Amino acid sequence: MERKVRDATEAGNSAGAGGSRRSSYEAHLERSRRVWDRWSDYYAMSERDLEPMREAAIDRLALESGDRVLDVGCGPGVNFERLRDAIGPEGQLVAVDYSPEMVAKAWDRVEQRGWENVEVRRADATTVEFEEPFDAAVATLSLSVMPDVRGAAENAYGLLAPGGSFAVCDVRPVPAGPLRLANPLLRRFFRWYANRNPDGDVLESLRAVFDECAVLETYWCGIGYAAVCRRAGSSDA
Repeated sequence: MERKVRDATEAGNSAGAGGSRRSSYEAHLERSRRVWDRWSDYYAMSERDLEPMREAAIDRLALESGDRVLDVGCGPGVNFERLRDAIGPEGQLVAVDYSPEMVAKAWDRVEQRGWENVEVRRADATTVEFEEPFDAAVATLSLSVMPDVRGAAENAYGLLAPGGSFAVCDVRPVPAGPLRLANPLLRRFFRWYANRNPDGDVLESLRAVFDECAVLETYWCGIGYAAVCRRAGSSDA
């Protein structure tokens, strides 16, 4: 099966938007850097509260010893221990984040624990490239804040080996029911707190790009969710 990407017409329209679109992308990326640098000292406060959601999604990846895994928007490394336990010392964990302060704290975590098979890199997850593919990837509370959500999903797809899986935990406005009345306030809060991209729909992008995608669990009236997506293997094509 061919990789699902935006068609040439859509790409051409994006290019035709010229510098204004690129300027908007860069402005969003820079604001995300500032926001997450600011919150880097306090992120650990929510680490334990969100642990069940993160770990449920990671467990569905069915990682094995020796696997190569990518952590997209790793923050201070809250997923590292769970992922490393799954892949063992023979596996490799590579993590990327755009915030220099988050990257520094992730490296601190790695060095304090003496993990030799964990690498942290400062990079834009929408454009980062690697020579070797990954068996699996995970993104927790990161895709929705990226300046090009669809582009980030496409890049994650391209970085996976055939048959690879992508676990995603994120938040959204209330999807259904009377509590949707609170969505305008939620959107403002998400924008202020995390620089959430109001124009990007994470689940819609994942479903458009990946060959399989399923929401596993929802939390807090559907605001939080965990999903696992899969790139088809060569035998599935």
